[in-house]
Amino acid sequence: MICISVTPSSRTLAPADLLNASRKADMIELCLDNFVKTPDVGDLVKMIDKPILISCRPEKDGGQFKGSEEDRLNLIRQAIVAGPQYVELDLAIADKVPRFGDTKRVISYTSLNRPINNIDDIFERCWKAKADVVKVTWPTDDLDAAWPLLAAVSKARELPVVGQGIGPSGLTFSLLARRYGSPWIYAALERGMEAFDGEPTVWQLQEEYGFDDIGKGTRFIGVIGLGAAENTTVRVFNAAFQAMQKKIRCLPLIPGSLDRLKKRLGVMKINALVVDPNWSGDLNAMCVNGGEGSRFIDLMMEGSGWKGKTTLFQALESVVNEHKGDERWAAGRATTVFGTSPLALAATRWMSEHQAAVSLAAPSDNRGMSVAKQAGVRHLQWAAIHASATDVVILADDSIQCGTARGELNPSLIREHSLVIDLTQYPGESAFAEEARARGATYISPAAVFATQLQRQFKALTNLDLPPDAIAKGLLD
Repeated sequence: MICISVTPSSRTLAPADLLNASRKADMIELCLDNFVKTPDVGDLVKMIDKPILISCRPEKDGGQFKGSEEDRLNLIRQAIVAGPQYVELDLAIADKVPRFGDTKRVISYTSLNRPINNIDDIFERCWKAKADVVKVTWPTDDLDAAWPLLAAVSKARELPVVGQGIGPSGLTFSLLARRYGSPWIYAALERGMEAFDGEPTVWQLQEEYGFDDIGKGTRFIGVIGLGAAENTTVRVFNAAFQAMQKKIRCLPLIPGSLDRLKKRLGVMKINALVVDPNWSGDLNAMCVNGGEGSRFIDLMMEGSGWKGKTTLFQALESVVNEHKGDERWAAGRATTVFGTSPLALAATRWMSEHQAAVSLAAPSDNRGMSVAKQAGVRHLQWAAIHASATDVVILADDSIQCGTARGELNPSLIREHSLVIDLTQYPGESAFAEEARARGATYISPAAVFATQLQRQFKALTNLDLPPDAIAKGLLD
């Protein structure tokens, strides 16, 4: 079930929020701590025919209630008299609020600063507090932080358990909790109405992930990263899996410790990973083939050990070849790669393999010199970039900014007939796009490269062609 958190501050607008949520939710959490003036909970509960969970969290537990603890207790007691299906009681007050009527007690424990280690002790205390359901909430900045919470909701226990992850991996936790059979998952009605940071929206769960179809038999493909490429990959691939009626979904992942990642992927039965090209981590050590060629990994698959692949540069080569009409377009061309990221290093190696005359430059000459040495190419000092003729400009680091201020890259170095490959905001365009076109240069569309890359990745993962409608839907969203 999806439980939508409704956090109204106005008694006048609260009915509208509840009605809107009731159209999308299986259950509604009505958070009382945001109201400016005390609401009539009885009237609100009677407005809809969906189960209601009443909560009123203090600031120390991430809520907004600013009154005294006695005022909060009185508000909760009055709310229970109204007859909601559930009431959330934190452990600190559970023994002060007796069971009343048919309202079930969700006994909660929240840790805003760190994951909980003594989880069994928490369950014991909740059981003694006469819980019908146990709820645990803590930060889930990455997979490591979410792991104990996932263990809590997936393990068979005497009492049903729900959880809520706070932060970047909150969505990851929600999707996995759904597969592991959590009684309900929390979601916000829309952006700006989250009860906690990282709470997914109901639209996100239903439209982007096909939440209702996720179950114990669902296979997840991990997507690592935090940028636009990760988000769009998830939308495109999930749209394809839904259209094909495949029990496969993408799962956004922030790995945490890479030493633990392989084992945890095995537990989750994840045997494929798609990696955002701008993600700064290094997965080569996890692969039996060391990532092949450029050692730059954007796709990994498990089969007699994890093997890494590079699809970005294959896609880039395909698009550039189509533009230039010559597979040897790079040979002998003066090329400058801007940046010091793993992506910049890989771009340098890629152009070197195509017999280009490659230089590398970055705002930090020391860092640029180090990466150039690692790649075995010439280092170009930042002060000298405009004095050097460049046929191919590769912008391969999201820290490279277009502009004339100190540390920015002045676009005047782009000349007529230059070839500009821009990966700074991949798969989107940056300010360099307009500058390149205005100067008569050939600007390689990041979106075209990305679409080609997605097709290659999908084919490698499924041995099927990626439906064009899925690309259109994903990019449109």
